[in-house]
Amino acid sequence: MDFTQGLNDAQKKAVLTTDGALLIVAGAGAGKTKTVVNRMCHIITTGVSPSSILAVTFTNKAAKEMRERVHTLIQEVPFIVRGDSIPFVSTFHSLGVFLLRKFGVYDGTIKRFTILDDGDTTSLIKESLNYFGMDPKMHDPRGIKNTISRSANALLEPEQLITSSNPNHRIAGQVWKRYKALKREQKAVDFDDLLLETVKLLEENQEARAWCHGTWSHISVDEYQDTNEVQYRIAKALAADKKNICVVGDSDQSIYSWRGANIKNILEFERDYPEATVVILEENYRSTKTVIAVANEVINKNTYRTPKQLFTNNVEGDMISLYGAYDENDEAQFIVERCVEQIDKGVAPEEIAVLFRTNFQSRVL
Repeated sequence: MDFTQGLNDAQKKAVLTTDGALLIVAGAGAGKTKTVVNRMCHIITTGVSPSSILAVTFTNKAAKEMRERVHTLIQEVPFIVRGDSIPFVSTFHSLGVFLLRKFGVYDGTIKRFTILDDGDTTSLIKESLNYFGMDPKMHDPRGIKNTISRSANALLEPEQLITSSNPNHRIAGQVWKRYKALKREQKAVDFDDLLLETVKLLEENQEARAWCHGTWSHISVDEYQDTNEVQYRIAKALAADKKNICVVGDSDQSIYSWRGANIKNILEFERDYPEATVVILEENYRSTKTVIAVANEVINKNTYRTPKQLFTNNVEGDMISLYGAYDENDEAQFIVERCVEQIDKGVAPEEIAVLFRTNFQSRVL
């Protein structure tokens, strides 16, 4: 099977680079998923078992789509007989659940654990506040939970908050320590633990690390620009043996710094893997030439980025207009007038879309 058929030159290079570290810088609409899926299938044609491939994505929806596309393409490989032999495709959190159920959490002492949802977590933090005689009405449990989550994903410990000069951090650190004890007593983990305990497992448990290295010879990580420190260390630990790691992302699309994403992870990939091959996907299949021209003008102003110039063979497309409104009412009036203009020209109302950033904007619209 030729899994490079129908791909452009950059995509072909990515697909054919099967060993070693590979960085795929993929602009929006550049056929990133197709490239990654075809690359996994091509790796299989070189003799690598499908079950030796691990692909990590950020959302369940992305994992489901990739899993289905890989499974469909694999059926075309003549020497793959076992239908259940497919790459392991999951989110970081699902991968954590799999490994922790196999090897155990809390230093391997617990293999049967429950996963706390948002409500469970808030309840335990309230219980921790009450333990110290603090009124949950005076100390917002959700605010404390957010502080704990940010600190945990920065790989801090409760003691580092307890000794902080910030009084709110000192309270959060104290509560965090009790909260951790309660989770362990109840044989429970929260969503942050699914990643934190996985890092600890991979870095400190030789048996678990050896099993992963022996099971997965080729690692793929999607949306690498949005990985935080914990996810970065998971990926690095998984690829530490053979260093067959492919990361896909785009520094120009990094939007999750507010939740701990570290853009340096993708910008410094070549520092971590000096022998890495870098492939830049610049051809856009989704947008018009006008949209691409505007996008290039905007992203070229970014300070920290991998240089690239998007292009497309699509049509020129309509011009883009920008309206600077005085306030939300003026903005809504402008939008309604444009909609009416289009409807008067014969455009069906259901063919018109209005996008807005936050829910409160829907009221005046």
